[in-house]
Amino acid sequence: MQITEIENYLTGLLPKIGPNKQRELVRLVYEIAKRDKTTWTEILPAEKNLTFEHAKKILLQKRYPVNFKTARKDQFYLPKLELDPAQEADLTVHPFSPTTVYIETSVQDTPLADRVRRAFPHAQFKKTDGKTHVGSKNFSKRTQTLLIHQEKYDFLKPCPCSCGSAGCGYNLVNLGFGCCFECEYCFLQQYQNLHAILWPANVDEFLAKIDAGNFRKGPFDRPRIGSGEFTDSLVFDDLTQYSAQIVPFFRKRPHLQFEFKTKSVNIGGLLQAGGCENVVVSWSVNAGPITTNAEHFTAPLTARLQAACEVARAGYRIGFHFDPVVIYDGYQLGYARTVAEMADTLPHDKIAWISVGTLRFSRELKKQIEMRFPHNTILDGEFLLDFDGKMRYSDAQRLEAYQFLVPLLRKTFPKTVVYLCMEDPAVAKLF
Repeated sequence: MQITEIENYLTGLLPKIGPNKQRELVRLVYEIAKRDKTTWTEILPAEKNLTFEHAKKILLQKRYPVNFKTARKDQFYLPKLELDPAQEADLTVHPFSPTTVYIETSVQDTPLADRVRRAFPHAQFKKTDGKTHVGSKNFSKRTQTLLIHQEKYDFLKPCPCSCGSAGCGYNLVNLGFGCCFECEYCFLQQYQNLHAILWPANVDEFLAKIDAGNFRKGPFDRPRIGSGEFTDSLVFDDLTQYSAQIVPFFRKRPHLQFEFKTKSVNIGGLLQAGGCENVVVSWSVNAGPITTNAEHFTAPLTARLQAACEVARAGYRIGFHFDPVVIYDGYQLGYARTVAEMADTLPHDKIAWISVGTLRFSRELKKQIEMRFPHNTILDGEFLLDFDGKMRYSDAQRLEAYQFLVPLLRKTFPKTVVYLCMEDPAVAKLF
């Protein structure tokens, strides 16, 4: 679908329209045609004396049939439509094999640097004293570059959460940056300005900060620390071997709990390290169509659940995150099937927590998703600017999703903590 063709179509209907007004109508026509799989010429009927205001009203009603009458006008976000085929994500399956590896001078002799040299003998290795000029400007090419470095700053910090949202007391350990999965909703597409994979070689320094940490506890019996915010906790673990250091460390500190959060089944390091009751291995889970069509290169749900059973047998507790919940036609059936498969597969007494959060994203990320995944369906929902400046489903739609999924999870897993993630406090207090 060419933007210029839509522009020409609208110019024929509204020849005197200005560029800013045309931009809004182009955006609406594009989104409706994409969602409904129709041509743009069928969307806006030709009318005598058609005005911009009337055209926009027609299009908004078609684009937001659920929320048009109740949403405020300033909640409709209609940025300029920009599509660049050169930025489209490559969804061809490739093994992780960086062509260029930068190793900071200070960590040249570390075990991690040695493992990387052995793992990627054909890569070009370069010494560096910092992150400047490392990686491509194209996010899709980030896996071609790997940086082994000494982290000096973000060792531990409270989860930044979303401004004004109800927090869960999560505490972050910044063990790496970047991932080889291609989840269409991933915030790193917009957040990460260094297009490379980063692995810190000084995990011992991270762990040395733990005992003096002042951690929040949230709704749990112990403070919860995790590493899955800026990378997948386990997808690279066979190379980083972070779990070999983390598990023994926390085994000696039962007053704390650590969470590995993943969409992979790379659990060999955890099994080798041996079980640990206060280490939770958690998986993001979703409805089948979302896992299949929007979480590219990740392990299928059945494989994730089988891996969860393995680590549970080894002595770990397990967790799950229904985040992001995507609202689509028939979504309740899709999520009910996921819950049913979990119920039939998992040891219920080993599940530490389950979080639930609906899809939300920044305005900037919306444009990145469109650019990288032009055939996505996750943006077809009715997203509005909400309390925290992010794009979210309306309160009513989110409530409907939570009123369905949260009671289902609590009934299915009655001994498990089920909580909402990054939600409006007014909504969160209802659950």
